[in-house]
Amino acid sequence: MDFSFPAIGIIHSCFKEKFGIPRQPGLAPLACADIELLPPYNDPAAFEGLEGCTHIWVQFVFHANRYANRPDDWKPKVKPPRLGGNKSLGVFATRSPTRPAPIGLSVVRYRGIAERDGKLLVQISGVDLLEGTPVLDIKPYIPYVDCVLEAENTFAPTPPELIAVDISADLMAVCIDYWQRTGTDLAGLINQVLQQDPRPQYQQPEPERIYGMKLLDLDVRWRYRPNGADWAAVLVDLQWAQPD
Repeated sequence: MDFSFPAIGIIHSCFKEKFGIPRQPGLAPLACADIELLPPYNDPAAFEGLEGCTHIWVQFVFHANRYANRPDDWKPKVKPPRLGGNKSLGVFATRSPTRPAPIGLSVVRYRGIAERDGKLLVQISGVDLLEGTPVLDIKPYIPYVDCVLEAENTFAPTPPELIAVDISADLMAVCIDYWQRTGTDLAGLINQVLQQDPRPQYQQPEPERIYGMKLLDLDVRWRYRPNGADWAAVLVDLQWAQPD
């Protein structure tokens, strides 16, 4: 059976490319996005009552996945980052975006409704959503049923360990200037993103290798250095992103 669903909105996110996005929602609380509602769903009446909620479920399409429009290419097993990208699990035992139906579901903090330039926006934070992501639905998070205290997942029983992040005084000054001009805690956001260690888990850190991602309107560059028995992410450059 085939079904088609309308997109009710489009994500405008601080994450402009897939690399660097936290692997689950809520891991970077400062990561913000707006859901631009598309006609005819851009009616404020559709959101009356949502002001009583702190969190919402966002159902979306993994539109940038290379298999998004090729359902016949699906595979029954995938290699999740949690296992270092070298071991396989059944696709339905993971949250991999490579699925028969490339639909994602994230719980995010609801920050309110805004109107800007004639557009109705749902403001959210703690996102793991890429710029341009189509949104299929929004539902309220209901703690007494959505929070299952006795739930277990032996594959991912605890959050990933965080790594240290080093921001030099010069680059911290750039972050402070950005915050003063925009109101965005750039240093805090970079710290929350990089401490998740975005590099592919099968790839050993190389101190001379530079990693990069587009975050907000910036190109962020970092490398790794030994930090005791672990590694630290060292911010090395911040530049205005060049248009694609």
